[in-house]
Amino acid sequence: MSHHRDDHGGSAVSDARTPAQIEADIKRRRDQLAETLDEIGVRVHPKTIVGDAKAKVVAGVDNSLGRAYVGANRFVSDVRGQLVTEDGSPRIERIVPVALVAVGLVGLLVVSSRRRSA
Repeated sequence: MSHHRDDHGGSAVSDARTPAQIEADIKRRRDQLAETLDEIGVRVHPKTIVGDAKAKVVAGVDNSLGRAYVGANRFVSDVRGQLVTEDGSPRIERIVPVALVAVGLVGLLVVSSRRRSA
């Protein structure tokens, strides 16, 4: 009974293979194993791990900054929409109360800082 080797690395032995074919197959498998080991070595190297961690942190910061910018831009647009008409002229009836509140807050901060330093 003759066994034939399959192309997927089966363990069956073929009578038709020459020693040169067997050696070539062993060399090919050794080269594949060396490539795999090199790839694993690169993946687990401390510099690679640190680099991957840094890339994740930077991506997270970039994403957070992007969301913060969009949120701030939306807030500014909303405030501007409340204080300016569609043609760009100021809405005095809304600007005056906002200005008075801002002046009041600044005044409270000044009074509060004077009390702390005294």
